Amino acid sequence: MKAVQFTAPGTEPVVVDIPQPEPGPGEVLLRMTAAGVCHSDIAVMDGIAAEMGMRLPLTLGHEGAGTVARLGDGVAGFEVGEPVAVYGPWGCGACAKCAEGRENYCLRAAELGIQPPGLGAPGAIAEYMIVDDVRHLVPLGDLDPVRTVPLTDAGLTPYHAIKRSLPKLVPGSTAVVLGVGGLGHVAVQMLRSLTAARVIALDVTEEKLELARRVGAHEVLLSDGEAAARIADLTGGRGAEAVFDFAGVQPTVDIAGRVAMVEGDITIVGIGGGVLPVGFGLVPYEASVTAPYWGTRGELIEVLDLARSGGVEVHVETFPLDEAPEAYRRLRAGTVNGRAVILPNG
Repeated sequence: MKAVQFTAPGTEPVVVDIPQPEPGPGEVLLRMTAAGVCHSDIAVMDGIAAEMGMRLPLTLGHEGAGTVARLGDGVAGFEVGEPVAVYGPWGCGACAKCAEGRENYCLRAAELGIQPPGLGAPGAIAEYMIVDDVRHLVPLGDLDPVRTVPLTDAGLTPYHAIKRSLPKLVPGSTAVVLGVGGLGHVAVQMLRSLTAARVIALDVTEEKLELARRVGAHEVLLSDGEAAARIADLTGGRGAEAVFDFAGVQPTVDIAGRVAMVEGDITIVGIGGGVLPVGFGLVPYEASVTAPYWGTRGELIEVLDLARSGGVEVHVETFPLDEAPEAYRRLRAGTVNGRAVILPNG
């Protein structure tokens, strides 16, 4: 079968032919319909793979949707041909966090060598994929897998981040979204669907700001040296109840720390390496600063239900599998508008 793999440090991903996998006991073989391309993949290729000891070559893709092709021994609950989405942050299934359904915070994954698909385990940008356990599958039902597959990360991650701040996002409140790319443009829609907050979106290009307008931002601003002052003006000097940074680079982290209000939430989602010093006088009084990771399987079900009701829709650009390397080039160049999706069998 064909797959897209990262083979060596300093190289681009390539399309290769590898043997089609067979499901073992408890496993499920999927015929892949769609797979998302994410900035986390760039981070893997730029150094995280070596830091985390990932084995190469690695089939990329941690956002996956497909149909059940074959069930391993002992598997029940799904039928061959059923469309499903893959829940990506695999855990041990037995620790305290996994017992709560929070496999994204599994306490033993590192110890046991458990890694997510595309981020250590073979991923979704291939004609077929093995899923280790049926608990990592969510039925898609009537949802379009191509438009839905980014929600397994680009939807689940912002939803998990926003859900924590919902009690603060009441009428009259303000939410700031830094970075209106694959995750940020979904976050804007979720904030509009789930809260009464005024949404202010920031990015560095007019194209991204236009996308923010189209998906519902009340105000859009260039993310520059004047952004914090403009947000202060828009909020009457109070600042924002919640700030969500989907870039995580130093300039956006700096803005996040400056525009949160007293008792506000600062949530750094992006993995750009920015650092926000925390201490008395360094952030607003009683502000909380968090760096969440992905989300729970239950939250993924909620995200898919939100999409089913029309509350969120991902802007996607599609590529055949053979053009996946070009999709990664465009992602690195910042020219993907929304989310790039590979069609492994399209």
